[in-house]
Amino acid sequence: MLGALGVVFGDIGTSPLYALKVSVEASGAKEGGDIVQAVYGILSLITWALTLVVTLKYVFVIMRADNRGEGGIFALTALVLQDLKKDSKYRWPVTILGALGAALFFGDSMITPAISVLSAVEGLKVLSPDLEKYVIYIALFLIICLFAVERFGTAVIGKVFGPVMLVWFSALGLIGLAEVVQSPAIFAALNPLTGISFLMSHSGVAIAIFGSVVLAVTGGEALYADMGHFGRAPIQKAWLMLAFPCLLLNYFGQGSLLIRDPSALDNPFYRLAPSWALIPMLILAAMATIIASQAVISGAFSITTQAVQLGFIPRLLVKHTSAEEIGQVYVSKVNFFLLFGVVILVLGFRTSDNLASAYGVSVTGAMAIDTIMAAYVMVFTKGWNKLLFLPLFAIFFLLDSVFLGANLFKFFEGGWLPVSVAAVLLLVMICWISGRNRLLKARWASSIPLDQFLESLNKSQPHRVAGTAIFMVPHSHIAPVSLLHNLKHNKVLHERVILMNVETVNSPHVADDDRLTIEHLSHNFHSVTVRHGYMEEPHIMRTVALLRAREFHFNLMEISFFVGKERVVSRGASALTMAPFIYLHRTMQSATEYFKIPFDHSIEIGGHVVI
Repeated sequence: MLGALGVVFGDIGTSPLYALKVSVEASGAKEGGDIVQAVYGILSLITWALTLVVTLKYVFVIMRADNRGEGGIFALTALVLQDLKKDSKYRWPVTILGALGAALFFGDSMITPAISVLSAVEGLKVLSPDLEKYVIYIALFLIICLFAVERFGTAVIGKVFGPVMLVWFSALGLIGLAEVVQSPAIFAALNPLTGISFLMSHSGVAIAIFGSVVLAVTGGEALYADMGHFGRAPIQKAWLMLAFPCLLLNYFGQGSLLIRDPSALDNPFYRLAPSWALIPMLILAAMATIIASQAVISGAFSITTQAVQLGFIPRLLVKHTSAEEIGQVYVSKVNFFLLFGVVILVLGFRTSDNLASAYGVSVTGAMAIDTIMAAYVMVFTKGWNKLLFLPLFAIFFLLDSVFLGANLFKFFEGGWLPVSVAAVLLLVMICWISGRNRLLKARWASSIPLDQFLESLNKSQPHRVAGTAIFMVPHSHIAPVSLLHNLKHNKVLHERVILMNVETVNSPHVADDDRLTIEHLSHNFHSVTVRHGYMEEPHIMRTVALLRAREFHFNLMEISFFVGKERVVSRGASALTMAPFIYLHRTMQSATEYFKIPFDHSIEIGGHVVI
């Protein structure tokens, strides 16, 4: 539970810094009876948004749609694809939907650090208005430091995340409780009719209100996405026993303060704290927002790793930063991309209020995709009662659609940014997936079946040299191009030849007992299929150690790895459409690096493939 507090709840736990303030401002209320009505109505909407979207939808329902304990958009995508037949016409739409969900998550990964850190540092204006001019510089400094330390991993610093967030949530609840006890009438906002009545009387700004209220539930999807790190039960208990009640107390405390003193609307979160606690709250808020940002950035690294394993994007250099903690990875290109995007956001929008307009589109879009995927998994794969759960998921999707639609109205106010980022990333993934499929077809068209090649050895009988050759192959039933080129030009074969095919399965992890399938062929050829989960990192030398322990008692120093290094070209009408894929293919990480093959044991043999 403590670990989950430090990683899972960082984003949603920092929403009180800005959510209520932005929502009340969106309603147009400023003073008198207007602000009283607005506070009661918006508190009711925030309460029931947290209850229905986060608690009911994610904590109690969607978290049960796990892929062997793992959650997140790719876990759902893998489950749906696993259930569909290979020739199903729905496989491509499901793949696109999963890619879109991941692309939207990346858009969220850029905005969360910017708005969270800015909103925390803006508390300096409450301390002294003269400090306002330093807000952007301090925020940029904290953001750059945050991204700079990502390369060292969170194995050590992660140990303090939980206690810090425990203190943060406790502080949220205590300062809210101190204000609420003075005016317990504020709990009338728990009535859902209060929020509905407020929307009906403010129909002209209802869309703006919905678009701001969703800020209170951003980060709710993280409860599901990070389930594999901590398990369902600790996350559920941490939410229900601490995070949820403390968030509600803080929101209601801010609301009570605004009713008593409408001038506190400039920053109700920091105005809620006693004067003696202002500086400690500033420090604590800065730490909490850094933790929230770090969690989202780490999530982007994990999503990237899963996308590579599932073949959604090209191979990237992935560095594992912890030998103990699963999922702690670092991807340098993604880190630089996010840092560049966050800095541009801070310089361009300059305040958390301005960024709030851009926030929400990516989150609500990802939530809607979660609902669609989870509905299929729970009802059609896991066999939940259709009459009960299809209407329930329909209600969830209706809520997601309302929130998404409300945020789309903020498109020209900043919402275009996450949409543009998601669109570019989705286009990259579509180009890669379609190009990769064409490349595989081209390989098949020019390939020689393995059994036909082995039969030809009965006649040619090439010279065999000592040692073991391991050929990395994309398929188990065709002769690899690197093998054919080696035989054609060098006129030799090793005395033992292993054709190794690495597959990524639709499960997050694979047990060592199920990792290898070995098929012994003629002429001392052996076909080995290596299975990895989409959350795992391929490491061929570990696989070789497993092979050595089971069957092949070879000397590791006598092994040579042969890796195909294709140059993909396109001709004719497809040259322009395939250009992005060809560029990505040429710039991606080499197979030798990706599989962590020792360079002094690796031989790369090239060829041309026309797609």
